[in-house]
Amino acid sequence: MNAHEEGITYFIGLGKSTLQNFEIQQVAVKFSQTQKEKLQAVPTLLLADFMNEKQFEEFVKGLLIGTYKYPFEKNHAFWNTKFELHFENLSQKKLDHIIQKAEALSQGQIACQEWLNKPANLKKPDIFNLYLKNLAKKYELKYTVFNRKKCEELGLGAYLAVNQGSAYDAAFTILEYKTSVKNAKTYGLVGKCVLFDTGGISLKNSANLHYMKSDMGGATAVLGTLIYAAEMKLPVNIVVILPITDNAISEKALLPSDVITAYNGKTIEVLDTDAEGRLILADGLSYLSRNYKTDYLIDLATLTGSSVRMFGDTCGAMFSNNEELKKF
Repeated sequence: MNAHEEGITYFIGLGKSTLQNFEIQQVAVKFSQTQKEKLQAVPTLLLADFMNEKQFEEFVKGLLIGTYKYPFEKNHAFWNTKFELHFENLSQKKLDHIIQKAEALSQGQIACQEWLNKPANLKKPDIFNLYLKNLAKKYELKYTVFNRKKCEELGLGAYLAVNQGSAYDAAFTILEYKTSVKNAKTYGLVGKCVLFDTGGISLKNSANLHYMKSDMGGATAVLGTLIYAAEMKLPVNIVVILPITDNAISEKALLPSDVITAYNGKTIEVLDTDAEGRLILADGLSYLSRNYKTDYLIDLATLTGSSVRMFGDTCGAMFSNNEELKKF
C-alpha cells in the first residue's frame, strides 16, 4: 500500500494471469473483507492490464459481496453513492451497466446469505412470508399465498403432510415477475423452503442439528434469482413457488408408514419423515406444471446429504432432461 497526495494506492497480487473468473471474484471478496475498515467512499480507479470486461465484472461483484456480514447493513463504503469505480478500458456507459449488473446480483446473493444465516427463531414462516409480501410490493410482483385451509381445498396433500406437525399455518407462496417484452420465455422456479428441519418423527442426530436452519437454501437461491431479475428488469417471465413450512415434531406430525395423496393424485408411502423435501417439492412442481405454462421448469433444494458425501463442497448435484439448458 502506497500513500501519497492524491490518495491511496492498493496493489493486489493476482498471481498468474490465467485466473478463472470465480477466482478473481474471490480475490476481490478477500480484499473487501480485510480492508473494510480502511476503504472510503471516494472515486476509485482500477488498473489491470490483463483484465477483460467479464473479469472486471467478477471483480466488482467480489468487492460488493465481500462487504457482507450478518446482520447485513448497507453502510459499507462500496454501497455509498459517493463511491465511483472507474476502469480505464471501458466507456462510462459500459461501466455503468456492469456496475448495475454487479450490484443487482450482489443484492440477490446477500439476501440469500442473510436468510440462511438468520437463527431459527428469527425466520419463522410468518416472518419470512411477510418479507416476501413486502418484496412483492417493492418490485411490483404478483403475490399469492395459500393457508392450510386453502391447501386442503386444492389437494396439496404432500406439502400438507409435512406442514401438519407445524405450530405455524401453511404458506404455499407464489410470486410472479412479468416483463412487458412480447413472446418472452417463462421460467418456473420451485425452491425447497423448510425453515427448520428437525427430521420430524425420524429425528435427526443432534450433533449438527443447528445447521438445519439452512434447509431453505433452495428457496433463497430462487429468491436471489428473482431479486436480480427484478433489479435488472430482465426480458423474461418468472413464476416462483416457495412451499414454506418447517418440519416439526408434534402430536400431529407425519408418521412413518403414513400414506398420503399428492397434488397430482399419486399416493406416497412415507417411510422416513426426514425425506420431507421431496414431498413439498413434488406438490410445488405439480402445481406449477398444471396451472402455469412454462418454457423451463427448475427446482433447487438442499435435498440430501448424499450429495455432500459424493461431491463435498466442490459442486452441487444437477439432473436435467435438457442438455442445452444444463450447459447454459
